[in-house]
Amino acid sequence: MTTSDRPHILQIGSLLPALETWLRERYAVGVLDEAPDPAAFLAEQGARFTGVATSALYGISAEQIAALPKLRVISCFGVGVDKIAMDAARSRGIAVGYTPDILNDCVADTAFALLLDVARATPEADRYVRSGLWAQRGPNSFHLGRKVSGARLGIVGLGRIGKTIARRALGFEMDIRYHARHAVADAPWTHEPSLIELARWADFLVVITAGGPGTRHLIDAPVLEALGPRGFLINVSRGSVVDEQALVRALVEKKIAGAGLDVFENEPHVPAELLAMDSVVLLPHIASATEETRLAMAQRVIDNLDLFFAEGRLVSEAP
Repeated sequence: MTTSDRPHILQIGSLLPALETWLRERYAVGVLDEAPDPAAFLAEQGARFTGVATSALYGISAEQIAALPKLRVISCFGVGVDKIAMDAARSRGIAVGYTPDILNDCVADTAFALLLDVARATPEADRYVRSGLWAQRGPNSFHLGRKVSGARLGIVGLGRIGKTIARRALGFEMDIRYHARHAVADAPWTHEPSLIELARWADFLVVITAGGPGTRHLIDAPVLEALGPRGFLINVSRGSVVDEQALVRALVEKKIAGAGLDVFENEPHVPAELLAMDSVVLLPHIASATEETRLAMAQRVIDNLDLFFAEGRLVSEAP
């Protein structure tokens, strides 16, 4: 295929460097972020693009889709499609690919890293040693943590990643229940129809549901109140799922024991109150950020595009 024959792909946002290289090797790529005026760029050149490569971080808006009259396929780096205007894409028959399953293990690993960190206060303990306080105050001077093995784990959302987290918990002999709109047919764990009741029951509440308007502030003040002063919240889904101000209040007032957070409502900005709390472990949205997983995700973005332009179908089509 000559350069002039290659499908034209619009890249939205920065992507993994390897993925950007692979895109340029296969396609004629235009980078929206390099345009001084992105709206003017789309108005002038939007008609030449038949594909879009984006990520869960950037997505694509309905206005951007409207500016791409020949768009046939969107390939997204990530499993979150809440920033993709799915209704606009569906109304035009535009195929939307994403990268499911590939990142299940790493996100589940991160959920458990956060869970263990908040339960045993390992980041705080590390700071305690580095600051010299342990040497100053002596053995057995650091406060006690909480036991994870045998504890009660509540999972909000039992999709692919939620199931992987549950399987991790089996190794810790945890009692597992989950909340979802409907009971999951092949799940051996107890379905709790009431999120409030799940929170009231759980020692650790792990949030791994999809983002978007339907789950915005699903974890609100009443849920946190139910979780209680000995309960911990872990969020590895989307920042929008948790009412961040309600969470800050719950932590300040010690209505919950602590939180482990990989995602936030206004990334990369984090409320100052959270930054000051030893009971909170904060990560910069890195749940899937391993070399192996990110490269595999990049490959799926390419595979989705390659298969679509070759056969009109996707390896992984977004629901």
